[in-house]
Amino acid sequence: MGAGREVSVSLDGVRDKNLMQLKKLNTVLFPVRYSDKYYADAIASGEFTKLAYYSDICVGAIACRLEKKEGGGMRIYIMTLGVLAPYRGIGIGSKLLNHVLDMCSKQNMCEIYLHVQTNNEDAIKFYKKFGFNITDTIQNYYINIEPSDCYVVSKSFAQSEANK
Repeated sequence: MGAGREVSVSLDGVRDKNLMQLKKLNTVLFPVRYSDKYYADAIASGEFTKLAYYSDICVGAIACRLEKKEGGGMRIYIMTLGVLAPYRGIGIGSKLLNHVLDMCSKQNMCEIYLHVQTNNEDAIKFYKKFGFNITDTIQNYYINIEPSDCYVVSKSFAQSEANK
């Protein structure tokens, strides 16, 4: 081993046979219990939902939902992105997000967005590194979590002339 900080991280799609890994991660990472619809949307998004493995251990995930935009076009909603605490800071979250941003470009999505709790400065800083901006604030978005307000954080993609 001993090859410096070279990290062996692989991504895998979420499907019925490994859905339990996403459920277990979410239980550890987030103070919310997700509905069956969340998991159905995650599987339906195909390449936009991925599990991250570090040396064959599932340590993170990004789960997205595809949405039709008013007036046509498609956008991606990041439902969750999380990495287990001992594995943070080594590029796993960046690899997950970069994969989804790549897919957005390849599939001509017009926008990607998510909700971030207003006091989650680490997440806001993380997304800003990737060109996301705070575009709105929603009061009382979260139930049973303080603060209950969130920011809408989004990034738009230039659409090719052929798609307009």
